[in-house]
Amino acid sequence: MKKNFKDPKNAEYTSPYEFRGKIPLPQAIPLGLQHVLAMFVGNLTPLMIICGICGITAGDPDLYVTLLQNAMLAAGVITLIQLWSIGPIGGQVPVIMGTSSGFLGVMKGVAASMGGGVVAYSAIIGAAMVGGLCEAILGFFIKPLRKFFPPVVTGTVVLAIGLSLISVGVNSFAGGSGAKDFGSLPNLLLGLLVLVVIVALKHFTKGITSTSCILCGIIVGYIAASIMGLVMPHALTDSEGAAYTASWYVNWGRIAEADWFSVPRILPVKPSFNLHAILSILIMFLVTAVETIGDISGCIEGGMGREATAKELSGGVVCDGVGSFISALFSSLPTTSFSQNVGLVTMTKVVNRMALTCGAVFLVLAGLSPKLAAVISIMPQSVLGGAAVMMFASIAVSGIKLLTKYGITNRVVTIVSIAMGLGFGLGATSGALAGLPEAVQLIFGGSGIVPAAVLAIILNLLIPKEQEDLDHEARANGTPA
Repeated sequence: MKKNFKDPKNAEYTSPYEFRGKIPLPQAIPLGLQHVLAMFVGNLTPLMIICGICGITAGDPDLYVTLLQNAMLAAGVITLIQLWSIGPIGGQVPVIMGTSSGFLGVMKGVAASMGGGVVAYSAIIGAAMVGGLCEAILGFFIKPLRKFFPPVVTGTVVLAIGLSLISVGVNSFAGGSGAKDFGSLPNLLLGLLVLVVIVALKHFTKGITSTSCILCGIIVGYIAASIMGLVMPHALTDSEGAAYTASWYVNWGRIAEADWFSVPRILPVKPSFNLHAILSILIMFLVTAVETIGDISGCIEGGMGREATAKELSGGVVCDGVGSFISALFSSLPTTSFSQNVGLVTMTKVVNRMALTCGAVFLVLAGLSPKLAAVISIMPQSVLGGAAVMMFASIAVSGIKLLTKYGITNRVVTIVSIAMGLGFGLGATSGALAGLPEAVQLIFGGSGIVPAAVLAIILNLLIPKEQEDLDHEARANGTPA
């Protein structure tokens, strides 16, 4: 329930439920940190997953720490731009920005096609630069863009993203790609513990423990893995007698070696520009723009009780694109609005810009500390997997929710069936497109997300709407059928 606050004309402070209101710093800081807790792990998870796929986590731990540090800094800076705006960049809306998980499926396909390594990661960064600039330009043309991405299209794409990531989450749950103890009982139990804690806190508690359940689950996983390292052997040997360290072991020594403060490095990974990577990731930037429109609309409607203006939507999408370019300058992954923070705004109604600015400043300060990045870099993959399996599967569920927005008509069933069955199925099946030109294989092979998106867009334009579709659409828009 909202508290009573003094009239701004007669007092220094106003309400946290006003976007431009002024509130005391002791009140703004915890309200801002609540938003950071809700997105902190989600902001770093996509980067951790892609670094693991590219072999950066074990192959170059110093670079890994730098990338994590840069991801926190970029999220803070871009959130500040979204909150306050620089000219047309930024919608001045109560939205927290962070690393997008929507690109994971496509990036996984790019990394696989290029054999992983820093070479693949550099191609991803180059594609993010190009895609970010393209999305920024599209931000000035919101109306023409939106008609190509109704819920049947965005829902299909989000569903494809979620399905493509489930295997990634389970891979981490079992110990991580390449782990010699992959699928071992300690890894599975550790991941299960994290998952159980997350579910328990999310559904059996309220307040900060519920909204930050993922962070709390990972902390419990850290503690459990540390205890396991004290009571269980972690220096193991494989069937051939070669020594290795259990993947669940937490190497706290890496934290002691890290500095407390460091100026972030610009482009620690030099970008390269690969046509396959650019075209694949560019399509996802179009989808991300539509998701940002939805997030901003939901945030304004749920937190401020009105519809978002065209200026807010345009500025928000432009910031999405420019922010992704800025993030790429730090060799981090594309950024977007965070849906979990939209849910937090809707639930608490706290939209105050000062409060959210405090959260953004905390992210900037965290990005200046390699020590904090090192704490995150030593996270066992099974701990990450315990959170990831739920996070990634929930993306697929979000896609289902979008698909049901206008109701499941025969037209929707046809579009989703062909896009998922043919598009996603062929794209995700290795070798299924072997008879097509190499350029087609590079663009549409791998994750299956891109062909599913293309087919959904084409079918939505070609298949006529029947009266049932028009009725559902009218009800969804609140207009007479």
